[in-house]
Amino acid sequence: MVTYERASHSAGITLLQMQMVINNIINKICPETKKTVKHEVRRVTVLTTGSEAWWQSKKGPEWVREKGNYRVTFWWRDPKGTQNTSTVKRVWLYITGITDHHQNARPQSLERIPDTDVWQWQGEFSPEWRGSYCFIPSDNEHDFADAVFENAHPDRLALREGWRKLLPHAVSDPLNPQSWRGGRGHAVSALEMPDAPVQPGWDHPDTPYQPPVCIEWNSTRLDNRRRVWIFTTGDDSPERPLAILLDGQFWAESMPVWSALTSLTTGHKLPPAVYVLIDVIDIEHRSRELPCNPDFWLAVQEELLPLVKKHAPFSDRADRTVVAGQSFGGLSSLYAGLNWPQRFGCILSQSGSYWWPHRGAQQDGCLIEQLRAGELTARGLRIVLEAGRNEPLIFNANQAIYAELHAQQPIFWSQVDGGHDALCWRGGLTQGLMTLWQPLIHSRSLYGIQ
Repeated sequence: MVTYERASHSAGITLLQMQMVINNIINKICPETKKTVKHEVRRVTVLTTGSEAWWQSKKGPEWVREKGNYRVTFWWRDPKGTQNTSTVKRVWLYITGITDHHQNARPQSLERIPDTDVWQWQGEFSPEWRGSYCFIPSDNEHDFADAVFENAHPDRLALREGWRKLLPHAVSDPLNPQSWRGGRGHAVSALEMPDAPVQPGWDHPDTPYQPPVCIEWNSTRLDNRRRVWIFTTGDDSPERPLAILLDGQFWAESMPVWSALTSLTTGHKLPPAVYVLIDVIDIEHRSRELPCNPDFWLAVQEELLPLVKKHAPFSDRADRTVVAGQSFGGLSSLYAGLNWPQRFGCILSQSGSYWWPHRGAQQDGCLIEQLRAGELTARGLRIVLEAGRNEPLIFNANQAIYAELHAQQPIFWSQVDGGHDALCWRGGLTQGLMTLWQPLIHSRSLYGIQ
């Protein structure tokens, strides 16, 4: 659960700003005060808002507990100074699952504290919240069409178009050490509340690992070429399970998964395995190949997997083979399992785009309709289905396909307090692998134990 409020200087200063003004006055009158508490002498220095020392005290968003939730303050420092020297008119705040293009909510901008280089915004977040965010400084007052602000609920197409133009200019939070380049190519930073769920393996980022092998796959069927990463754990056993990770370039480069997988394998929470990470090439190929494309999966089976096996032996058993993906990749992973269950028996779908091909949600997606009509069956598959409660279109589509799948057999279904966000997906990826491979985790032969 997240609520937010937009500061308005015309309506009066916020409580936070009042506190800052008071601090500044106190600092000018008495920069250093002594306070005796239980016979201890403590020196308290009140920092001037926007001073160098004040900025050095900031390490990213700050929060305080408030009525069961957390009130979070985001800070951004204007490199051009105050309103008298800077041309910045807006600092848009793009929080995945809160103020992003998936939400039917008005865009939010930080507000400048007058006569300082400080911009700030406050919102209320649940204790379990986890998500990524970025700032988009702009010299324009109006970056969105008027239709975005005319009604209580913005025009969705106008909202998406506004964010589409702004996101290439996004910057991560320079105060936050947890930053990376997101799946859309722009910089993002992490916000994790104190009670956010544990993400298996990601809490050991320094675990040493055997570097992956990157090969080039020249596909005759698809008439293209791309990078593929092969990552192995454990001994070269031909019984090792196989995991195919779609959007492989992200898990190889933007948010490398190697240490997390190695840590979990060493801790016997994952079996030794072979991981194949497939590059999408670009957005155009991704949009064409991942959504329910038989040629893509025939090429994987006929061309790629035999090529991978030359580098690393693995089991051909369907019940040991995982296909994992997010968004279009989630849709693609379930499509593979439903159509080739004899090869892909374990499916890990995160934020799957089951609305496809009907983005307007005026009718159900094709996989939902095929399952309902009895044209496809999920019987015999092990399926982990995950979606964020803050990605409305996708969450509703996942609920619909869950109902069809669950009518046939038990399904692992997880609802995440987050949005369409790799920061959430990374924990679901490792947890999903642990869930799907649970029968193998205690296999003595996979660990080389006789």
